[in-house]
Amino acid sequence: MSVYSYNAVTPANQEVSLETYTGKVLVIANTASKCGLTPQYGELQKLYDEYKDRGFVVLGFPCNQFGGQEPGSSEEAAEFCQLNYGVNFPVFAKVDVNGPDTAVLFEYLKKQQPGEQEDGTIQWNFTKFIVNREGVPVARFEPKESPEAMRAAIEQLL
Repeated sequence: MSVYSYNAVTPANQEVSLETYTGKVLVIANTASKCGLTPQYGELQKLYDEYKDRGFVVLGFPCNQFGGQEPGSSEEAAEFCQLNYGVNFPVFAKVDVNGPDTAVLFEYLKKQQPGEQEDGTIQWNFTKFIVNREGVPVARFEPKESPEAMRAAIEQLL
């Protein structure tokens, strides 16, 4: 199994196979536009700008499970990212990352990289998973760890 086995849905409700990103180094993050950590969008965009020509992509998945900090529609979340942080990496439709309606992609990510919780529970917005070129999650960075803290791990995989 790899992340390439999964699909994501765009804010326009179109299904996209993650096979689209085969051979890329990925950062997959659950995000929110009304969170104290929201400036991480800008930091993720900076990494994307710096490394995209070397086969690096950030995938954002808005989530409203933590403090109701992504209350709008998927389209509003994507628009917020673009307008406020210049985000031009893919931002998908809103997902659940915990509980009975957890997106299957996040079930897989949590199983492969459980982080601080034995069951892999995501504690807050901006949990970031690094995925190697084979589609295997190889690292997890918790919400308060800045995207900049991922730089060495990303460079090693590129």
